[in-house]
Amino acid sequence: MSRTTQLELIFWVFTAIITAVVLLPILTSVENYPFLFINIVYIVAAVTVTRYLFLLRHTFLARRQRLKVAVFFLFIPFVFYLIQELNHFQVFLDEEGLDAVVGNLPYEQRNNMMDYIRNQMILFGVASIVASVALPFRLLASVWRLRNRGVV
Repeated sequence: MSRTTQLELIFWVFTAIITAVVLLPILTSVENYPFLFINIVYIVAAVTVTRYLFLLRHTFLARRQRLKVAVFFLFIPFVFYLIQELNHFQVFLDEEGLDAVVGNLPYEQRNNMMDYIRNQMILFGVASIVASVALPFRLLASVWRLRNRGVV
């Protein structure tokens, strides 16, 4: 197994652990959490895209020019999807409130869980959006550098 593959596997395990640790309090306290899928997408995207942004040289994308160009164009609708889902979450907060999600919890735990859900969704949502906006430019610079200078 090559070092790049080993490093990629280690980072995916690390991402899975972070996702599990962040979502564990929510999944153990809240029944039928409606934002589970997008929450997982935000956490995985924030960690993975940020990793590719700063450690592109050590990823499988490093020397694959066509794949970098394809990822560049795939991230355009992906960024819009992330923004749309964050907007959906904010609209849900404005219209329903997080009480609709954590309504079955005891009163003492309700406010803490509401703050936790809102803060981690906004943190990972904004981090994934910012990283997903920056990554295509990093990929474009990498394609240009590799083509003209031979450096990733």
